[in-house]
Amino acid sequence: MSDIAGTRPALTWVVHLSVAALVLLWVFPTLGLLISSFRTADQIATSGWWKSLFPSEQNLTLRTAAPETQVQQDGLYVIEGNLFGEAGDANISVWGISSRAIGAFEPGDTAELRKGGTITVASNGDYRMENAEEFTGSRGSRVFATATTPPEFTVQNYNRVLLDPGNVDGMGNAFFNTLTVTIPATIIPILVAAFAAYALAWMEFPGRALLIAAVVGLLVVPLQLALIPLLKFHLSIGIGKGYLGVWMAHTGFGMPLAIYLLRNYMAGLPRDLIENARVDGATEFQIFTKLILPLSFPALASFAIFQFLWTWNDLLVAKVFLIDASGQTTVMTNRIVELLGTRGGNWEILATAAFVSIAVPLAVFFAMQKYLVRGLLAGSVK
Repeated sequence: MSDIAGTRPALTWVVHLSVAALVLLWVFPTLGLLISSFRTADQIATSGWWKSLFPSEQNLTLRTAAPETQVQQDGLYVIEGNLFGEAGDANISVWGISSRAIGAFEPGDTAELRKGGTITVASNGDYRMENAEEFTGSRGSRVFATATTPPEFTVQNYNRVLLDPGNVDGMGNAFFNTLTVTIPATIIPILVAAFAAYALAWMEFPGRALLIAAVVGLLVVPLQLALIPLLKFHLSIGIGKGYLGVWMAHTGFGMPLAIYLLRNYMAGLPRDLIENARVDGATEFQIFTKLILPLSFPALASFAIFQFLWTWNDLLVAKVFLIDASGQTTVMTNRIVELLGTRGGNWEILATAAFVSIAVPLAVFFAMQKYLVRGLLAGSVK
């Protein structure tokens, strides 16, 4: 009798803590991805996103001004400037002229250059190069430094992903290809499953219970088991490796959940409403289109969210049924994988591309989230 007025059972607190943990488990990675998409490559390599608001220590490869900027002072050729472009909040702790000895000198020390002359570097990045002979070459000398740099955020990553002429075609095509796959692959199973769910919920025919059991059994079948046989079947009938093939694959894989979800919801609708419509002379099709579908909108929207998110973020089915050698049907998930393969460790570009990819699913989810719980819980209680 612990659950009395003014008290809460222990199970309630467990549920609340579990929900909070799940929320944090999903929010933190998304927040980290968003913050990382605005950081530079050096900052991502040296500190985590949770330290993005604090100064970080980085090993930097800097370069002095080109020899063409040298001037003569008191019989010496002099090049002056700042290694960071202009004096800022960065602070150099140690520096060197070789990558093997980054900490060879401290700020204010003078080093002998291998091609002749000397260089002196201050803690704020100011440097002075002197040589009795004229500096030669087309580029300035490299300086390796360990410096504490202030937080820095930039939109350059988004410019490279969305506006760079060398990449915009690939990401733009991938975006529209993903829409081409996702929208039909969401609508088709809803249309087919709605008819099947109504039949299983309100129409009497032999074998209905067996069909319902088969639908429930198909929910636990891994889609990986059907990929190769289904691809062979698609190739035999001429729809493999194309949009039609991937639409049919997503429709087949999403159909059990759609029928199960919609059937449970429709079975919970008032029986008197259906019987009265039949008494008034309405056909089964009229009942389905004018009564059942409008009343089942929460369940339809709930499944639409799941199907849209799954097809938008899918890589495996697209790899098997869609990707071709020309790249004309490449989806965004595969495009991000290609960025990883071609750009190596450019994590700032990968974080930006990934966040661009999840922006549309996030918008769809927040726009339709009010129907999610209603649709999922429908039919669970009487």
